[in-house]
Amino acid sequence: MKWIVLAVLVLALVLVAVTAAAVTYGHLRWNRLTAALFERLDVARAPLHPARVDLREIDGLPAPVQRYFRAVLQDGAPMVVGATVEHRGTFNMAADIGAPKWKPFTSHQRVVTRRPGFVWDGRVAMLPGLAVHVHDAYVGGEGILHAAIAGLLTLADLRGTDDVALGELMRFFAEAAWYPTALLPSQGVQWHAVDERSARATLRDGPRASTLQFFFGEDGLITAVRAEARGRTVGDAVIPTPWEGRWSSHQRRDGMLVPVDGEVAWLLPAGARPYWRGTITTLRYEFAR
Repeated sequence: MKWIVLAVLVLALVLVAVTAAAVTYGHLRWNRLTAALFERLDVARAPLHPARVDLREIDGLPAPVQRYFRAVLQDGAPMVVGATVEHRGTFNMAADIGAPKWKPFTSHQRVVTRRPGFVWDGRVAMLPGLAVHVHDAYVGGEGILHAAIAGLLTLADLRGTDDVALGELMRFFAEAAWYPTALLPSQGVQWHAVDERSARATLRDGPRASTLQFFFGEDGLITAVRAEARGRTVGDAVIPTPWEGRWSSHQRRDGMLVPVDGEVAWLLPAGARPYWRGTITTLRYEFAR
């Protein structure tokens, strides 16, 4: 009996060691993939002009858009060419429209404003010591969504299609409230009036164009961004679905007023289905010189 107990203990220790080694290897492998994406993001950079904010360029824009820029930007301030954003929050891991399964996440994200691009490197905690690693990215015009348990066992790997690329360009555009100089007309954004509290904007990157409706509060700040159709992955299909991001808790960062809390949701016939809720814990900018 003692030998049986000893054998079981040895087997358990071996399994623990193998699991720990696999998790460590997965972490290192994922970090290499992340570094490669960051390198691609830098290679795809393009010159940004002008180097400083000139609020004369907003003359003639819809009234709520002018109020927004005057509230969040300072004339003559340097333009944002890049940003590093870290988040914490919860992510809904449910695969269908049933009961949500909220799990905590942390993430590290890098953004380049010209050419539009970002890499979001997230860790969603499934069990103690076990996380799903996620890359959500738009790099050099390519959209990428890659998720793997412990960075090893792939759950999803979507890339190279127009649907994925357009969805990721929409994400970059919707999150531009964090790097608001990217929303100026000189950065390629075309604004069109809707009403006193909203405006429609279009951003083009090569052959692709993303159009979103921006909503503004009484203080002039962005409260929500909505797309009439963004690609939602359901099984093996990508289904165009209304989508919305809500931003709040604006704070002054490096002279700009930006939201630090957010929630994004699919707008389904039965109602809004949030799947991401997050708070910015770190926000660092790279400015034009």
